[in-house]
Amino acid sequence: MTMRGEHAGLPTIGWREWLALPDLAVPWIKVKVDTGARSSALHAFDVDIFERDGRTFASFEIHPIQRSTRGAIRAEAAVIEFRDVRSSGGHVTRRPVISTHVELLGQRWPIELTLASRDAMGFRMLLGREAVRGRLLVDAGHSYVNGVPASRPGKRRKKKRREE
Repeated sequence: MTMRGEHAGLPTIGWREWLALPDLAVPWIKVKVDTGARSSALHAFDVDIFERDGRTFASFEIHPIQRSTRGAIRAEAAVIEFRDVRSSGGHVTRRPVISTHVELLGQRWPIELTLASRDAMGFRMLLGREAVRGRLLVDAGHSYVNGVPASRPGKRRKKKRREE
């Protein structure tokens, strides 16, 4: 199959990938790539909204390791707006939106992220279609096209069996 038009030559990613959020000191986080979601969302807790020098900021904690509370990272970012976001279940919540950079496939670019409680969700981050539009193709039949980082958080090392 030959790619045509604006999609020709774009790198391909799978429906789930590992990426970095360097501005937030997150070296690796597993994300669900969801082209059905317009915006991207990051699991954040202990969110504190405050003013500094006439600007609104959010201070928050991130649990980058899926299904774990280990390795919490405290981050801070300017809030660019508050947005009403409708969940797949139809529930609307007002969320702070920050701008930050992602790193994936050797590329780095800015995206907008809503801060939300995603504890009940399988992934701590959702990468929506606005974040990948014009940059990446999504192959929903594959995962980790970008590879799996050897030093990813939460990776358990197997104990060597002692020979007797």
